[in-house]
Amino acid sequence: MNIILITPAKKQSKTGNRVTASRWERLLRGLGHRVAVQSDWDGTPGDMMVAIHAWRSASSIARYRQQFPGRPLVVALSGTDIYRFRHSHPEETLRSMEMADALVCLHDLVYRAIPEAHRKKLHVIHQSAVPLTRARRPSVRTFDVCVVGHLRDEKDPFRAAYAARSLPQQSRLRVIHLGKAHNDEWAAQAHAEMELNPRYHWRGEVGAWQVREQFLKAHALVHSSIMEGGANVVSEAVVANVPVIASDIDGNVGLLGEDYPGYYPVGDTGALCSLLQRAETDRDFLRRLHEYGNKRKHLFTPERESRRWQTLLNSI
Repeated sequence: MNIILITPAKKQSKTGNRVTASRWERLLRGLGHRVAVQSDWDGTPGDMMVAIHAWRSASSIARYRQQFPGRPLVVALSGTDIYRFRHSHPEETLRSMEMADALVCLHDLVYRAIPEAHRKKLHVIHQSAVPLTRARRPSVRTFDVCVVGHLRDEKDPFRAAYAARSLPQQSRLRVIHLGKAHNDEWAAQAHAEMELNPRYHWRGEVGAWQVREQFLKAHALVHSSIMEGGANVVSEAVVANVPVIASDIDGNVGLLGEDYPGYYPVGDTGALCSLLQRAETDRDFLRRLHEYGNKRKHLFTPERESRRWQTLLNSI
């Protein structure tokens, strides 16, 4: 088929939406299809549309459905679609869901947050990751936890930094933060936090290879988001054998499992501080996180992601 793949993120963007679009482009090409990636549909005919983001891509979705009412339309639900725009902009977001022949989501618990009428359309396709090509060698001099995510409200980006402030003086923990500031105000906050908090180190926006380099050295990943559609960095960390400490939102629990022992209540600085101290001082705890992560690795293979897409395409 000729597939039109819509993503609201521009070509040079390193946001999750663009990374997902690039991965799906390769995957769909691997299944034998031709794929044209656009930020806004230009009207070019296609046999099928896959649109990332029900609200941000609503215009492209509506125009495609109007022009080609009988052709397949797949809408991928982002975290903000599911947990924000469905409530703040229900008309456009729910209309996109209604127009879709299939809905794609990235974690197991999305069904709980969308209207029951649309659940039968839902396909869970976990985002895949590939193992590191070198053995991990976590730092000996310091205990490094990494935060990988852009500086914006949904990510609660400074929670690990705030938690690190309260660690005992003898702690060797450092927070290494990789991610672009959403605007100058966020960048200023990051610089102010570094001035105040010697444990916090913001490195700004980096490439995917630099994230993998950090995984080689980090003792753990902290994923502190207040809303997520299913962050790929979590599956990347699991596949890289990096223990994950995460907020207890559905977007994390839907990836790591209900019984995962590394959750803290979202936004709870004290609870996160306790988990960080435990991770640094209790090797058995870190080992448990790694073991639980190993149980989830099978969900995040490229082969499984490809099979799930083929199942979806067959269904429509």
